[in-house]
Amino acid sequence: MKMPLDCLPCMLRQVLEAAGMATKDSVIQEKIMEEAAALLPEFRQYRCAPEMCEVLHAVVRRHTGVSDPYAAVKARDIATALRFEPLLTRYAGEDGHPLERLLKIAATGNVMDSAVYGGQDMESRLVTELELPFAADDFAAFREQLEIARTVLILGDNAGEVVFDKLLTRYLSGSSEVYYAVRGGPALNDATVEDAIRTGIGAYATLVSTGCTMPGTLYEACDPDFRQLFDRADLVISKGQGNYEALSEVPRGLFFLLKAKCAKIAASLGVEQGAYVFRAHNV
Repeated sequence: MKMPLDCLPCMLRQVLEAAGMATKDSVIQEKIMEEAAALLPEFRQYRCAPEMCEVLHAVVRRHTGVSDPYAAVKARDIATALRFEPLLTRYAGEDGHPLERLLKIAATGNVMDSAVYGGQDMESRLVTELELPFAADDFAAFREQLEIARTVLILGDNAGEVVFDKLLTRYLSGSSEVYYAVRGGPALNDATVEDAIRTGIGAYATLVSTGCTMPGTLYEACDPDFRQLFDRADLVISKGQGNYEALSEVPRGLFFLLKAKCAKIAASLGVEQGAYVFRAHNV
């Protein structure tokens, strides 16, 4: 998905946020922002927003020497999400449709995205978001695919969200071999293998790295081993907006599971901004 022009202010705000977490030196912060702002006119050369995001945040790392500015944020979000796990487990068992509820829990994990919801009462937000229905869903097509799937690949998103995915992963592991893919290195507050290990999801899935260090799974930028796994998996679930932006034009079949937080992405999916979507792609 080509990067919308109105993504640029948000991306620049994220650079400022990362710079503030990486250093308190205002002179270095100014240098980072000047260099990042100078890159914005080149936005059309990037295949998607996550690809440009990777370039912008490399500026932060180069000027500060901090490889993972969001490390403390991710650790906090994982700890917070783990405290919510009993609540999520109760919600999953409240009616006779566990799979749909587990998919909704996984999608709702986006409330752990500190870049979007920072400063809000996460628990209150979570309870509200869990009750929101999917605005668009392809449950029937998913169930058909799941019945014959030997291998399931889930493409993770932010670090705190992995705890929400753990419940779905545990359910899927009862009938399929599950792989859970995360970023190949620090990318905003997205999960790496080290982050995923702390959530306990490794008890139900094989953790793999995409090899991609942008906040999205751009196929061409991933390691060859991961591309082989992506190509051969019987069923792929892609979590979050970054993965949607990076994979919206891939030819293989998969399912996008996300909250459409951006107006342009919501429009591309035919839903209102803020809606939850579980959409089959080339299935």
